Amino acid sequence: MTEYAASWSGGKDSCFACWKALSQGLKVSYLLNFINKDSSRAMSHGLDHKLIALQAQAIGLPILQQEVTWETYEAEFKGALEKLKLKGIGGLVTGDIHLQEHKDWIDRVCGEAGVKAILPLWDMDSARLLTDFIEAGFKAVVVSVKAQFFSKEWLGRQVNSKLASDLGQLASRLNIDVCGEAGEFHTFVYDGPTFKRPIKIGKSVPVASDNHWSLDILEYSLG
Repeated sequence: MTEYAASWSGGKDSCFACWKALSQGLKVSYLLNFINKDSSRAMSHGLDHKLIALQAQAIGLPILQQEVTWETYEAEFKGALEKLKLKGIGGLVTGDIHLQEHKDWIDRVCGEAGVKAILPLWDMDSARLLTDFIEAGFKAVVVSVKAQFFSKEWLGRQVNSKLASDLGQLASRLNIDVCGEAGEFHTFVYDGPTFKRPIKIGKSVPVASDNHWSLDILEYSLG
């Protein structure tokens, strides 16, 4: 039976894709996360790499955290896949929804590394996907937003039906995706069906940088 790793950002889409793959009977036995070599924070969401590692602990899966820069990203991505292949991994699960260039990149890089790419969320309706994520019982908070679309008051908001409704209203006025597929916002999942224990979030502070508002989570622990 092929074993899979899940590409892991800490956010809702990678988490839901992993859950979907498990629900489809795939054996997901590793998480793969990329860390900015210059800041020791997750490349995609800017979260503390230790917080991402705690997620893996809460879920009960080992995690490979690969240090990269934007210049070395593709080479290091392939290198990480080679490391996972040595651990028996034959496929990679990703949370891509509908950005064709992302799918093309994943398909090409995984193909060149000899790993099968699995995209459980591909071509799903974003509003339906967000609702399904919430109804499945996952708990998440908003940790990063683009300042052109959102005020800092969105930081720390729970991903729930009220948030989904507000995002839907925004999407009708602005050119944004309700799942933040183009990086409009990012989330952090702290509990749900794949978690053996929840993560408790303590002191957090808003930080402004590069036209983004981000939530720096300073205190956290396993529940």
